[in-house]
Amino acid sequence: MAKKGKEKNTNNKAKHSKLIAQKKNKIKSKDAERKARLRAIVEKAKAQNNASDDA
Repeated sequence: MAKKGKEKNTNNKAKHSKLIAQKKNKIKSKDAERKARLRAIVEKAKAQNNASDDA
């Protein structure tokens, strides 16, 4: 049977979903930034190794 009257907890559920989505997006962006930094470090190290090998 369907409930009568107003739905319960829809505001809290919407807020919770929004906060969880923000948290996930924050973690994803931090992870992407970290990978980009590591990639740059690796490229720099490879360039230095190639320069030292050529010399």
